[in-house]
Amino acid sequence: MADRKTLRVYRTRGPVDGEDWAAVAAALNERMARRRIGQQDLARVSGVSVSTLRELQHGAGRRVQNKTLTAIARALDWPDNHLIDVLLSSTPTGSESTADPGGEILAVLARVEDRLGEIARRLAAVEETISRSGEPDRL
Repeated sequence: MADRKTLRVYRTRGPVDGEDWAAVAAALNERMARRRIGQQDLARVSGVSVSTLRELQHGAGRRVQNKTLTAIARALDWPDNHLIDVLLSSTPTGSESTADPGGEILAVLARVEDRLGEIARRLAAVEETISRSGEPDRL
């Protein structure tokens, strides 16, 4: 009978003793606010659905897989296991003070690279528009 009970715990879709989904929600919401990233953008970057992100931001009505938490952590420039550690820890670790300072620098550089990529795409679109508008004049 004890074996069945143990198996049942792992199949449950609700919270399990020792998991702090509220801490995950707090860490996630704080990081998203600091990074100024919305659900749509985070979903795109992490490959996690918007509905799953929404549930996590509200304290997770259901459990999610570790690979989901890892994907979100990576997208937010945290170590892969950060959200799992927050989930299983009784101490709040959502604040930036616990983050690796080198990781913060890398995160800023990643944002700069993203912005430069966006500028390059816009510049290419402008150049293409200019070249198209100049083509009829050449004929």
